Amino acid sequence: MTNPAPLISAFRQALSEAWANGAGAFLPASFFAGAAILVPFTMGAEIEVLSRIGPDVLWLSLALASFVTLERIFQADLQDGALDLWAQEATPISLIALTKTLAHWLISGLPLDLLTPVLGLMLTVPAEKTLPAMIAYGLGGLTFFLWGGVAAALSASIARGGLLIALLALPFYFPTLIFGALALQGGLTATPGLLLIASTLFALGVAPLAMGAALRLATD
Repeated sequence: MTNPAPLISAFRQALSEAWANGAGAFLPASFFAGAAILVPFTMGAEIEVLSRIGPDVLWLSLALASFVTLERIFQADLQDGALDLWAQEATPISLIALTKTLAHWLISGLPLDLLTPVLGLMLTVPAEKTLPAMIAYGLGGLTFFLWGGVAAALSASIARGGLLIALLALPFYFPTLIFGALALQGGLTATPGLLLIASTLFALGVAPLAMGAALRLATD
């Protein structure tokens, strides 16, 4: 039977780590908002153009903003020996890795989704697309953090591995970016929307196992 104590401990630790050295939700949210707000200055103020590209701009900004805090997910655990203790626990290390990743997403990723209505209004995204957009961006953001967690686990032993994390994670981001952009055009119940949901479920099933395998390699 899985002992929940390591999961609770890892969750609490990850919550405090998510706020440390990165201002918690403020840094990724500032990056997300800044990247999205700059677009009208480069593309012009034509309402039709902004309305057409607005959802795609938010997708790209969301993907880039997810990289801001990924470097901190597992690196400190390897340095202070916590990773070695996890490897000796009866609780699968993949579950502990998933717990830490979800905690970082709650602090650094979920607020980005809550910002989308405001930024969407600035980019003249149609109001009727606001709720579907929030659901889509929520699924996409979670998927980004899961695959980003795999990249963070692979680069946990590398100091200042932010660029490596981006290079490793970006190929896994592309399907979510494509399905997400198409889902906002056709709706979440259309094929692209179902593919977006499927990609999130696939990440939930595969990414924790990949994280666990990478972290075990880091302890050897």
